[in-house]
Amino acid sequence: MRRVAVVGVGSSRFGRRDDANLSELAFEAVKPAMDEAGVDSKDIGFASVGTVGTWYEEPLPAVVVAEYAGLNPTGLVRCEAACASGSGAFKVAHQSVASGESEIAMAIGVEKMTEVDTPTTIELIGRAGNYLWEFENVGITFAGYYALYASAHMAQYGTTEEQLAMVAVKNHKYGAMNPYAHFQKEITLEQALGSPFVAWPLRVYSCCPVSDGSAAIILASEQAAKKLTDTPVWVKAIGTASDTANLSKRPDYLGLRATMQASKQAYERAGVSPTDIDVAEVHDCFTIAEILAYEDLGFCEKGSGGRMIEDGETYIGGRVPINLDGGLKAKGHPLGATGCMMIAEVTRQLRGEAGKRQAPIKNGLGLAHNVGGTGHYCYVTILGRE
Repeated sequence: MRRVAVVGVGSSRFGRRDDANLSELAFEAVKPAMDEAGVDSKDIGFASVGTVGTWYEEPLPAVVVAEYAGLNPTGLVRCEAACASGSGAFKVAHQSVASGESEIAMAIGVEKMTEVDTPTTIELIGRAGNYLWEFENVGITFAGYYALYASAHMAQYGTTEEQLAMVAVKNHKYGAMNPYAHFQKEITLEQALGSPFVAWPLRVYSCCPVSDGSAAIILASEQAAKKLTDTPVWVKAIGTASDTANLSKRPDYLGLRATMQASKQAYERAGVSPTDIDVAEVHDCFTIAEILAYEDLGFCEKGSGGRMIEDGETYIGGRVPINLDGGLKAKGHPLGATGCMMIAEVTRQLRGEAGKRQAPIKNGLGLAHNVGGTGHYCYVTILGRE
């Protein structure tokens, strides 16, 4: 397998995007990625489009996105892995280059979720677990799934509502510095704790918004990358794992087994450990999800994720800065776009291009952790400058 580098990234503004259709939204990420890499559509040998695609009118989204962007690749595929669809698209594009099938490939993540109303969105996402057993029989929502994890973690380890709220405060702080973020405003701990409950113990400020957005990544072989850029960011490893559709078949609600397995693969393949990571993007669709990620990725001991945020260890200047773009919580979570946007943010951090949100880079290593569903899928990608 050949070495593969990220040579260009691009992203749209996240939020409610009534001003753009699906193809236009995707192009907002595609064009800056190609401009940054110094390539045009004829150079792209393979394209993959990550999108869930139940919210909008296009039944074949990859085709219309590629057509609008002027892409005529030798290969085109749509990838679906729920909220991790963007990371699935990135993995497929990476494989195309690593295998020698193409010299340059593009991964595009896009979602336009606001085409339907909020109750419909809640139903569609609620169906994403085990439909007959959990949605039809129990009527659980996506917030309800993560509320189970939050309440179990609180009961087992003493995690508090205040610690959950601290995740929201941190991510809004950095989202306020990110011009691409859905929510560009800081909040206080009191505001977070004073917001209404959605599914106890999760409140409004515990939950990511429903967003539209896109992100694009251009990957190149080592030979091509050296011609295109002086600042390649290398794909060190990608770890993948999945778990049961039915939550009742999982051993407990104290962590995501898929994250533990995917991260173990990624660390071993890259030859690094959690302590080597300079900066990370983790999947914080709900505040408890970020705390679980701290533990499942090995950034702290099991049960101490709440103390990690309380001690400020995931801020800039802490042990491992996390979600410095605002995370899903403040940046937004257009499902198919999230994985590619995470990789774009880690790339910018490793290149020292994050401005006020820049983390100290000592080892030249960053990590992107993208979960689909409630741990149904997981991709852990490790990137490095060398």
